[in-house]
Amino acid sequence: MSEPLHHDDLNELLDRGRDVVALARELGADEVRVGIGRSVSTGLTRRDGRIEKAEESRSLGLRVALMVDERWSAHSTSDLRPDALRDFLRRAVDATRFLEPDPNRHLPDLEQMGSVDAAALQLWDDSWLHRDPAERRGRLEQLEAATRAAGADLEIRSVTSFVWDGASQRAVVTSHGFESAFQTTSFGHGAMLSLVDQDGRLPESYDSSSARHRADLRDVDTVARSAVQRGRHRLGSGPAPSGRIPMLLENRLTGRVLGLLLAPLHGELLYEKRSCMEGKLGERVAASALTIIDDPLIPRAAGSRPHDGDGLPSRRRVLVDQGVLQEYLVDVYNSRRLKVPVTGGSTGNIVVPPGPRDPRAILADLPRAIRVEGFLGGNSNPTTGDFSFGVSGVLLEHGEPVRNVSEMNISGNLFELMERFTEAGNDVWTWSAWRTPSLLFDDVQFSGS
Repeated sequence: MSEPLHHDDLNELLDRGRDVVALARELGADEVRVGIGRSVSTGLTRRDGRIEKAEESRSLGLRVALMVDERWSAHSTSDLRPDALRDFLRRAVDATRFLEPDPNRHLPDLEQMGSVDAAALQLWDDSWLHRDPAERRGRLEQLEAATRAAGADLEIRSVTSFVWDGASQRAVVTSHGFESAFQTTSFGHGAMLSLVDQDGRLPESYDSSSARHRADLRDVDTVARSAVQRGRHRLGSGPAPSGRIPMLLENRLTGRVLGLLLAPLHGELLYEKRSCMEGKLGERVAASALTIIDDPLIPRAAGSRPHDGDGLPSRRRVLVDQGVLQEYLVDVYNSRRLKVPVTGGSTGNIVVPPGPRDPRAILADLPRAIRVEGFLGGNSNPTTGDFSFGVSGVLLEHGEPVRNVSEMNISGNLFELMERFTEAGNDVWTWSAWRTPSLLFDDVQFSGS
């Protein structure tokens, strides 16, 4: 077991950050931002009754951003010995002087910066300090046994179970007085199985759960049953006839589709004229049924954080309100280039408010629909909004499964797809930064046989 991280280590990271700032200023930097982090992670994998892999990693490193004579650069190192660090910073400062001036890279105004109370976000679980190797091995065994029991009627070729946990500490120090330090934990487990299909194919499926707190993980039996159920939906799968039919997007997968809408909101793409969302602020970009919220303040959530990458304090914001675009994702640098207010260039937890109905009730009302349960490959263009993704899942009629589908594509344009959004389920997925329910889109183009 690795040595535990202590709360006092945050003060040590801040002290190191202050030393790096002072040294960089001494060597000629006008402005300095230092990010320094420490992490410990452990993972175990068991395959068919035997431990296949056991690994533990530790890291300590820093990233320094420098402004020298109106020129900016960023550099990283994991060698924090005093002599090595001085040489590293000297070379970094000297190299920065050869770059083109970029005054928009100055640090944010100190008045803009800040941090919410990290303790209130509950990103740290003290149980990490008392984790037990025997408990990890026991959970691996339970995952494999539960998976084989749930698939007792299937021909299972192999089962792999995995367990992991980790902790990290991060500190930020700037030359104009901003300081922040916080720590996080993470836990997870999952199972993967390989099945034998009637035609000799070996379809695979998996399921997993991760959380900031050990107690928030989905239990072993639930994960195992879900992994097997997903495997059942791969057996005998193939392309269904092409056509335009409703698509119910499984809750854990919504990021792939909602990402089509969020990606073009970033300031860099707006500045480079590569965004299909340019000029659409305050306009309708989706059906009125769709609201998208960015909330980095949800306690214990995967995407929660005290501040963003620029050091701006986290805040809840509505990105799309009843189909109308409310905000772009503009960081400090691109706000200066675009000459628009800074809004924050990244997201925390993406939230779509749930609807009143269970996905099964939604599907029961539809003569035909495909529930998409997986993506395989594909591409999208943020300039035009066009996309094409490979999908797999289940074809249903009035909620009853008709056949398992794979080797199919969905394609179209972002705005057309978002306009076809009709309903959100009540099954919010809470084990990732995409805290969304299943989403129903009408009249989606599926290409198959």
